[in-house]
Amino acid sequence: MKRFVLGSVVSFGLFAVVWEAFARSGLFSSALSPSLTVILPALVQMVVKGTIFIHIGYTLYRILWGLGLAALVGVPIGILMGRSKAAERFMLPLVSVLSPIPSLAWVPLFILWFGLGDAASVALVFYAATFPIILNAWTGVRSVNRVWIRSAETMGAGRRDLFQKVVLPGSLPFIIAGLRQAFARSWIAVVGGEMIAATNWGLGWVIFDSKEFLRTDVMLSTLVVIGLLGLGFERFIFQAVERRTVGRWGMVRSVGT
Repeated sequence: MKRFVLGSVVSFGLFAVVWEAFARSGLFSSALSPSLTVILPALVQMVVKGTIFIHIGYTLYRILWGLGLAALVGVPIGILMGRSKAAERFMLPLVSVLSPIPSLAWVPLFILWFGLGDAASVALVFYAATFPIILNAWTGVRSVNRVWIRSAETMGAGRRDLFQKVVLPGSLPFIIAGLRQAFARSWIAVVGGEMIAATNWGLGWVIFDSKEFLRTDVMLSTLVVIGLLGLGFERFIFQAVERRTVGRWGMVRSVGT
């Protein structure tokens, strides 16, 4: 924990110094690249007013719904692809075609289908998050050590025990990595979707609305909030799950250890 805090302080401090040097370099006007002395008061004002928490709530609601649905669909499909050659031959071409298409390219069509509001944003997150989960789960199943499988079969493990005690734990590091990637892509999708498809709430909407009034301090403050949320999810959710599962099993080295 101390190493994590120290590393965070050093990295954030270095980034702050670089940004402050950039803001004061004169490359852009102060209205376009405000210094930290302008950004931080704007962030404090947003927190004091309290509306930022409502925007955070709307954005996280859309992300968690879309990411949850993507996990429910993507993990089983990826595992099935890894376990079945027929499923792999059927699904892989479709995944390979759809995965490179940016989620934001679907925004106009999703607006026509779902209208403005939560449904379109959740659908964008679902689309963006599904494919990293599928591909990582598929790769994880295919990467399970064959020696483990043969050893379990030799000791009399049936198909169910083989899956529950060998294949699933062996592929879990890849599944967790897929969820991390899906979470990152979910932010891209939800912020872009909120800029276009949301009504009046969400962090993406705050960024877009700030652009209209040239409030770069508010825009950058919102980006700081997004970054801190990402750090919180990584530290307290993804790393915690990793430590209590594959880290405890000795399959990966947990962050900070």
